[in-house]
Amino acid sequence: MAKRKSAVLESFQEIDFRNGDGMVPWVADPQSREKKSFHVQNLKWTKKQKQFIDLGLNPDTKLIFVEGPAGTSKTIMSVYCGLRMLSSGNVKELTYIRSAVESSDARLGFLPGDADDKLHFFNLPFLDKLNELVLEEEIKKLQKAKRVSTYPVNFSRGMSWNDRCIVFDECQNSTLKEIVTVLTRIGENTKIFLCADNKQTDLKNGNRGGFQKLYDLFSDDLSAKKGIHSFKFSHDDIMRSEILKYIIKKVDNV
Repeated sequence: MAKRKSAVLESFQEIDFRNGDGMVPWVADPQSREKKSFHVQNLKWTKKQKQFIDLGLNPDTKLIFVEGPAGTSKTIMSVYCGLRMLSSGNVKELTYIRSAVESSDARLGFLPGDADDKLHFFNLPFLDKLNELVLEEEIKKLQKAKRVSTYPVNFSRGMSWNDRCIVFDECQNSTLKEIVTVLTRIGENTKIFLCADNKQTDLKNGNRGGFQKLYDLFSDDLSAKKGIHSFKFSHDDIMRSEILKYIIKKVDNV
């Protein structure tokens, strides 16, 4: 078995920055679909993470609000589900979006370069997850074919999403209006993962954003029947490291 090579992306230009136009045509014949498939690395998931992935890959699932502390693998599981759907041909495109809000405690100030340069660091979380799950050559093919894309949440206004998987990350930094804007873009055969850690909001003036309100609003049986689910991870689900689990538990008591 060939050794996996981690993809190192040198610039933001290597990942597609979309405005919602130019969907990739999808041909349903089996030979074409086989060419478009690729291997997605299956990680060592916990029992609860497997439950989340099963829910995410369920064809009846349309939206998942997933909340939990840092280190519970919310984003990588959502990207994993999106890549699995992309490889199997269930969706045409995987899109990663998040708020462009800076830290409330420190601002970056002026950043040199063009738009690609300025937004390079914005895309690092998504690139990091791709590198963990897909081989370098496959990532480049996906980028070239415009099957993966990423942009700030503000760019979603006016779009209509069909045949897509959307990973909406860092939702604790988005207002209720922004999240509703994203949700109202959903079209046919589209699935949205909304990931948040309410302990790490960067919104100013004590604003907690709109995620928790919507998480609570859709945590009912009727929403579940419609394919909308709320999924919560706790301190016990932190997998990044044991020291992080200890730190988060201590900090939450401050």
